[in-house]
Amino acid sequence: MEIPVYEAEESPCRAYVIQRRTKETRISVDLCLEGGEIRISTGIGFFDHMLTAFAFYGGLGLKIEAEGDLEVDGHHTVEDTGIVLGQALNRALGDRKGLRRFASACIPMDEALCFTVLDFSNRPFLVFDADMPQPMIGTYDPCLTEEFLRALAVNSGLTLHIKCLYGKNAHHITEALFKSLGAAVKEAVQITGTGVTSTKGVL
Repeated sequence: MEIPVYEAEESPCRAYVIQRRTKETRISVDLCLEGGEIRISTGIGFFDHMLTAFAFYGGLGLKIEAEGDLEVDGHHTVEDTGIVLGQALNRALGDRKGLRRFASACIPMDEALCFTVLDFSNRPFLVFDADMPQPMIGTYDPCLTEEFLRALAVNSGLTLHIKCLYGKNAHHITEALFKSLGAAVKEAVQITGTGVTSTKGVL
């Protein structure tokens, strides 16, 4: 059985650094919810572009270094990046006290319009509804967007509903999806109180 190895370092300013190594991928993520440098390198140009857009519109500091078995395809690299980024996000959120928690964003890109609604509920769930009209965007397979988002949601404790309302170009649809995700995350991770945002008293 393949057993991943984790190395992590906590920071007091809602940030987290984590590394994960498997036989298929080697990924490091340095995440800060308060902003900072954005530097992404996964070996998949369009995926780098999407992660950069996500971080920029999310107001995040994000450094990702990923090496994967791209000679097979991009699946392991994209999905495992979602796993590690989700773990970093979960740890950076800490006890989630005062967290706004809920947010939504609707973002257009040319003919495409995409919508994200999310809840940092600690009850991970993904609803993904976005058909991709073209099979490839450069070297990126757009069907991997759903795999990335599922891994991100599961590992960050995120209830995530994300939908393309309409669109004809897979590049535009995917970019609007990532931008809407970033915009919603930026709002949801804000600290707006002191207690846990839940009638149960815990997330």
